[in-house]
Amino acid sequence: MIGYTTVGTTDMEKAKSFYTPLLAEMGAKVVMDMGRLALYGIAKGQPMFGVCLPYDTQAPNPGNGNMVALPAGSREGVDKLYAKAIELGASSEGEPGERIPGFYGAYFRDLDGNKLAFYHMG
Repeated sequence: MIGYTTVGTTDMEKAKSFYTPLLAEMGAKVVMDMGRLALYGIAKGQPMFGVCLPYDTQAPNPGNGNMVALPAGSREGVDKLYAKAIELGASSEGEPGERIPGFYGAYFRDLDGNKLAFYHMG
């Protein structure tokens, strides 16, 4: 269902220095880099996550209520990935924990203020 999703940045190199080591923890790497857009994934043809300089050259704006959620594979994976994001300079929007029965998640904002989550169901 999802092909790819992107978040905006003001500084591609800064964004890639954050996302490259963070998403490597999930086995992802840059699978496409077009200068103003870098897409991370396991392989081309699989769902990807991207960071980009907005096409219209206007400032990127994190949306209120917008969030990208990435599956972490386990509760331990949520903990590990959240800790890595914080180590890389993210700010916390909610430490790891069970939100509802069977849903474990952690929330953070990247270096540009985009909200993301790592989660595990089960």
